[in-house]
Amino acid sequence: MRKQIAAANWKMNLTIDQAKELTAALLAAPLTTDETHQVVLGVPFPYLMSIHEQIKGNENIFVAAQNCYTKKAGAYTGETSVEMLKSIGIQYVILGHSERREYFNETNAMLAEKINICLENELVPIFCCGEPLEIREAATQNEYVEKQLIESLFHLTVDQITGFIIAYEPIWAIGTGKTASNEQAQEIQAYIRQVIAAKYGNTVAETISILYGGSVKATNAKDIFGQPDVDGGLVGGASLIAADFVTIINSLK
Repeated sequence: MRKQIAAANWKMNLTIDQAKELTAALLAAPLTTDETHQVVLGVPFPYLMSIHEQIKGNENIFVAAQNCYTKKAGAYTGETSVEMLKSIGIQYVILGHSERREYFNETNAMLAEKINICLENELVPIFCCGEPLEIREAATQNEYVEKQLIESLFHLTVDQITGFIIAYEPIWAIGTGKTASNEQAQEIQAYIRQVIAAKYGNTVAETISILYGGSVKATNAKDIFGQPDVDGGLVGGASLIAADFVTIINSLK
């Protein structure tokens, strides 16, 4: 069975006290986690060590950085390297979120570099892809997302991409309250798997966890996650509310 993952993206939110309180509430809740049902908390950089320490000893709950830089080290003021992340025990990195692409001009080529350096340092990327509203309205979302996959991922070997994590996020549904219908989510996530299968084969494609991101809530998570090619979610606002995120975690199939 592919890993089913509830990933929280806290973005630029919470004070350290609020972050610890939220984490404590999650740890105190009855969560249905095991080797194939995992929780990943995308934590702001200043809190990575604190939250990583707080979850220590809890199997199948992990901390992710929300970004990393393309270089190993050097004169890149304000950036964070994968070596720094690895040195404090961080195992996951969210890459290519639509906000990083839009506000910080991250390109598919740059993301390929970030993926490479993560894999070289044994960090697990959560690679984000997805289309803006004008692409969806033009009904060219499949081609748009396929280009993102080809330019950022298709240089990887079979071994490197086996078990990879992709988060499909329709940009028009992020923070807008709009959500892709269950059918829309299934259709494009099945297409993503099909594109990977065409390059790497069906066996590899069936190991890829494809998450859905875009206004996932406690009230709709079970229906979204119930789709055959949806393997969990990358959750923004609802992950900041402990009770809601617990419901989302326990909605994994």
